Amino acid sequence: MVKNLNLFFDTKGPKMETVSALCYIIILISDGCGYNQVDAASLYQYGQTGTQVYQQFPVQISMSTYADGGSYDPCYIWQAFDNVASGATDSAAAATAMSTGHKTYGGAIGVGPDEQPLRNIMEFAEEQGMMTGVVTSVMLSHATPAGFVAHSRSRGRYGHIAQEMLGDSAVDVIMGCGNPYYDDDGNEFDDPCRNYGFVGGEDFWNEVMAGTVGSDADGDGDNDPWTLVQSKCEFEQLAQTDNPPSRVLGIPMVVATLQHNRSGDRTADAYVVPLNDNVPSLATMTRGALNVLDESENGFVLMVEGGAVDWAGHSNYSGRLIEEEIDFNRAVEAVVQWVEANDAWDQTLVIVTADHECGYLTGPDSGQHEDGPQWNPLVNNGAGNQPGMEWHSGGHTNSLVPFYAKGAYAQEFLNRIDGEDPIRGRYIDNTDLPNLLFDVLQQPVMAQ
Repeated sequence: MVKNLNLFFDTKGPKMETVSALCYIIILISDGCGYNQVDAASLYQYGQTGTQVYQQFPVQISMSTYADGGSYDPCYIWQAFDNVASGATDSAAAATAMSTGHKTYGGAIGVGPDEQPLRNIMEFAEEQGMMTGVVTSVMLSHATPAGFVAHSRSRGRYGHIAQEMLGDSAVDVIMGCGNPYYDDDGNEFDDPCRNYGFVGGEDFWNEVMAGTVGSDADGDGDNDPWTLVQSKCEFEQLAQTDNPPSRVLGIPMVVATLQHNRSGDRTADAYVVPLNDNVPSLATMTRGALNVLDESENGFVLMVEGGAVDWAGHSNYSGRLIEEEIDFNRAVEAVVQWVEANDAWDQTLVIVTADHECGYLTGPDSGQHEDGPQWNPLVNNGAGNQPGMEWHSGGHTNSLVPFYAKGAYAQEFLNRIDGEDPIRGRYIDNTDLPNLLFDVLQQPVMAQ
């Protein structure tokens, strides 16, 4: 249950203390999601757009996502159909910008262009006595969760990143795929086929299993090992228990993604191929993380990623895109339910956004025509039916992405507007997200 918090943290001034009404920060990132990805899921779910819970939030703007050395020029972007295809970021640089407030190069995890470590919002929150967590539907050491926790010159160093996340960080909850014992369908691997790369290597994983891995998460000077959660039943119990463990590592029984990589026809319409039944949903994982972090007396910061929205975009798998975005939407709903059940909107900031768009998704017959560029809307074929969709890329674009916020200090994002887009309206930059959080969490006021 949410505590009646009054956060006071010492600063150098003799009569100054840091006080923040913002106690709970929950950032939800649909990796690779643009405006049309949101609409595709909405049309399938409800037969209309504008129906997601976050589309009722009071702050609805856009966000630019370009990496270090890039830019976003609204006039240039809309002059020709393919202009948006250049200048895109990757998830590593985007996650670093969204967690540290600094632009960096593609592939960088928590480091700047000079490859030096940058302090992220999780580290800052831990310094303030808050608890922290990251949850993802893809591998725990993949770009977005890694960018909020670790520091590495290359996102591909999964083993190094996993060892830092699990062995050196003070994060209290880490949940994501990468289980070395199972394949993409949740079937157990034979020994020679096991892939330990996403969890730090075989020896490191054995230490995790033995309960000997874990840094000092609570600041008492002693190492805090992880409580390991793997089965679907364990995740469901974690979300409901009145006495959750103080530190949780949740790795579902699947190697890469909760659902996207399951076998069967990946080009099929949404839900034609039965879902994996041995893994939790992203919403269940989110509820479990909230149940653990809710025990904090000093608040928490949680990042939740729908990571495989991006994977579906890269492959242009329309059905799996819809499945992944709906899974993400339900995680957002779980967060809103938690806030409202605890009557905590005055203490909580919920942000829903993306790190970049992937796949250049439009409605049919879009493109560069004789009379100029044309972006057609998706075709509504009714709830439960795949909308008419058209992909134009297997990579990322430099499109603006949607940005929604509700709760304490949400309106402050409107004071950080970077520009006005003729189609998407007002937008901030991805570095504005953490920089506002840094500012709010360290606001000094006179002691009472």
